[in-house]
Amino acid sequence: MNPIITHFTDTDLYKLTMCCAIVNCYPRAMVRYRFVDRNDTVYPAGFGTLVEEQIAYLEDLRFTEEEEQFMRQRCYYIPTWFYTYLHGFRFKKDWVKVSQDAEGHLHIDIEGYWHDTVLLEVMILSIVSELHHMLTGELQKIDLQEYYNLSYAKARRMLSEGLVVSEFGTRRRFSLAVQEQAVRAFIDADRDLRKELGEDYKGGFPGTSNVWLAYKYNVVPIGTMAHEFVSAIAGMYGPQEANHIAMDMWQKTFIGSLGIFLYDTYGFDAFSANFSEHFARVFAGLRVDSGDNLEQLEKICSKYRELGLDPSTKQVVFSNALSEQTAIQLHRAVAGRVHDSYGIGTSIAADGALWGIQPSNIVIKLLGVKMTEKRLWNKTCKMSEDFGKVTGDDDIIRVFNFLLHR
Repeated sequence: MNPIITHFTDTDLYKLTMCCAIVNCYPRAMVRYRFVDRNDTVYPAGFGTLVEEQIAYLEDLRFTEEEEQFMRQRCYYIPTWFYTYLHGFRFKKDWVKVSQDAEGHLHIDIEGYWHDTVLLEVMILSIVSELHHMLTGELQKIDLQEYYNLSYAKARRMLSEGLVVSEFGTRRRFSLAVQEQAVRAFIDADRDLRKELGEDYKGGFPGTSNVWLAYKYNVVPIGTMAHEFVSAIAGMYGPQEANHIAMDMWQKTFIGSLGIFLYDTYGFDAFSANFSEHFARVFAGLRVDSGDNLEQLEKICSKYRELGLDPSTKQVVFSNALSEQTAIQLHRAVAGRVHDSYGIGTSIAADGALWGIQPSNIVIKLLGVKMTEKRLWNKTCKMSEDFGKVTGDDDIIRVFNFLLHR
């Protein structure tokens, strides 16, 4: 088969920014990841072999001068030395072990230096998703013009309500071509509404998490970090101060830029204990990715007021499994209490309702970390505000629960 991933930047920005922070702060750290299919999908025979083939193709990817020039313009906060690192970066298939059991379930394990393997997650997930929809014949059902029209109508409804929406769908997209139609549609709807409504237009589409599509359409690449940044630090130092250390390392790397912190790796209470006035002022805002959105908003506003800050001056990005309808309802409920924006992935890049196609429900989660090659492996986990998003072995979850609540 032809390669599915053909551009080094066909990935989400947060993988690149995390890689930069990891090289800067933890250059010798090593990690282990594991693929999780929440739907327990039975894949076609030979699927694992095709995934291996696609991962081998990644070894041919190169970061280009054109991609660097674009990122220098749009990602001003990335230090120059990191581009030198990316030009020398090479994927290695040996970092990944793929197998498929007799029942057809897919197993993927990743191990290596953190700054190397961190770049694999989004690419592998998008490979698995596109391959699956391709081999089942579902991908062939989707008419790209129809998908554009569907996305354009959706974009107009959300943006005309005053929502600021970014596209976050690379990991579970049906394909790059489908994701591109969605991004094009949101760009066009944003442009058209600006012309039609003028100063009355309050919405916006700043860009997409996918760096390649941002480059192709000259919009802003959107993203900061994933839970794994805090989770790995918790594995190295313990969960009590993990958010504090993560915020400290992040601001040292990006010097105050990229200031939206993903706080819920171990729940709001654990984060709140680490969220001082200093960090509340340094970071522009927070991202809500689990729990009840309005309950989380109340906690965030209360914490800012406790620290002597006006919540309406801060940003809150909502990204917790949002659809068009839930995002619109949430924006109405927020009612200006914070500067709200919305990162929406699956329901933009993998909306199969017209064709009866269900999106993939797959993730790759961090299981273990060690600070250097000579250290012993430490288990880690993610606890979140939603039970369904908890990942990790029961023993480490019990230990972290004890440490956080003693």
